Amino acid sequence: MQTRTLGSQGLTVSAIGYGAMGTAFAYGPSDDTESIAAIRRAHELGVTHFDTAELYGWGAGEKLLGHALAPIRDEVTIATKFGFTETWAPDSRPEHIREVVDNSLRNLNTDTIDLLYQHMPDPNVPIEDVVGTMKEFVDAGKVKYLALSNADEDTIRRAHAVHPISALQNQYSIFALDTEPLFPVLEELGIGFVAYSPIARGFLSGGVQSIDHYDAGDFRRQLAWWKPENFDANVAIVAELTKFAESKGATLSQLALAWLLAKKDYVVPIPGSRNLDRVAENVAAADLTLTAEDLARIADIAPAGGIGGSQG
Repeated sequence: MQTRTLGSQGLTVSAIGYGAMGTAFAYGPSDDTESIAAIRRAHELGVTHFDTAELYGWGAGEKLLGHALAPIRDEVTIATKFGFTETWAPDSRPEHIREVVDNSLRNLNTDTIDLLYQHMPDPNVPIEDVVGTMKEFVDAGKVKYLALSNADEDTIRRAHAVHPISALQNQYSIFALDTEPLFPVLEELGIGFVAYSPIARGFLSGGVQSIDHYDAGDFRRQLAWWKPENFDANVAIVAELTKFAESKGATLSQLALAWLLAKKDYVVPIPGSRNLDRVAENVAAADLTLTAEDLARIADIAPAGGIGGSQG
């Protein structure tokens, strides 16, 4: 597995990471044994960067990831996030950050979080106060690098002025292009980019199904890509992308991940799967090289991303 650098502070990770949200949250019923096996398989195949959050099961996801990575903790980097209450309201008050980060360290069973994110901006707390509190953990040796998620340019600039930001994590995929205007400021400030939902919540997995096939607790039932007025058009786009992927000797999900790797050399996608075969398929995408002509062809097929907007 090739490596990539996130930011200018020294954080090096595998070119493809692992997003652990689905092990505890959002994508229907999960199985801990299956999830742990998938996480460890990802590492065996070269993945060294693993991403979770307090929100993913309110600590359950962090505990599972910490358990899965315990035997190989020194060989990987772990990212987690704070910034919500259990009623889904933003909360980045300094006292809440301190409580959540200390809980995350215990949940992950680690002395140090490699990459700490504010999960989303809090309109009630200046970003300067947020990053100032995050910096306390860096100074104490409990956090190595700082990051932002779902942030805009103004927030990024103000945060970076308080303490260097190593990475921004936003949704980004062939179906979700809204984050691309932020790339110039990331390049100006030397900030890396982590792409969550790189396979478009599974729409680009090669196995997308209509909304009725998903469990009642699966949040994809609420997303616009699956709405009846958008679904057929998006499936048609997927069909064309699949044909193009096959012409490259690849699967659709591999094309989607290789597209991200080809866009910028500081982009790191974090696909997540509980299926061992799918994990291997995702990791193998790092071996697929796309040319400028390939990227142009993909842009012809999906010029505006998925139908229904970039947030799905």
